[in-house]
Amino acid sequence: MKTTITKSNFLKTIPLFTVLSEEELETFGQRVEIEVKPKQEFVYLPDELSTHLFFLMEGSIKIGTHSSDGREVIKSVLYPTAVFGELGLVGQTHRIDYAKAMGSGIKFCSVAVKDFKALMRSNHKLCLKVFEMIGERLNDAESRLESLILKDARTRIIDFLKDSANKRGRKVGYEMLVKHSLTQQDIANITGTSRQTVTSVLNELRKSNLIYFNRRSILIRDLQSLQ
Repeated sequence: MKTTITKSNFLKTIPLFTVLSEEELETFGQRVEIEVKPKQEFVYLPDELSTHLFFLMEGSIKIGTHSSDGREVIKSVLYPTAVFGELGLVGQTHRIDYAKAMGSGIKFCSVAVKDFKALMRSNHKLCLKVFEMIGERLNDAESRLESLILKDARTRIIDFLKDSANKRGRKVGYEMLVKHSLTQQDIANITGTSRQTVTSVLNELRKSNLIYFNRRSILIRDLQSLQ
């Protein structure tokens, strides 16, 4: 994608920008750069300056950190049109986590936080959209924390499957197909479990004919029966 018009067309697909006029999108698009990262490459790392905001165009990316004993903790996995690096808009000066390309690599837009803040100052509806987005992510983080405290490992893994189906699943008859680029270790790092536990639960669900899975997808036979 090389032209401003193409950038603007992509930006139109991002929910944040539904409140912008065509002129605002065109002007803002001139500030946006297109970048590409191969699989396993970082977009940013902890302690780097939070100077830019990003919009995912292609591929998937994980946002995570490492515990004191070196274990990876995946906070979220993001897909096209997702915004990431957004905490720079609300006062974060240095990154506290990392963003890393998954799958076969990613393509994304980047823009300086100062340029995005200038757009927010000129469009108050965009400010509200940003606050709503950050609020939703705080709610998600709180729900995940409650899940880690109150639910057992099996329930967390099943909740992950249901959440993935509800957010990104595609109906195939009565079944739900979820395509992904996650390893079983990634699922463990998302759900706060072990790879062995993920393997055990997925195999149990497959034997019960509730799901079918391979390296690239999970087919949920009946979402209502998954428990």
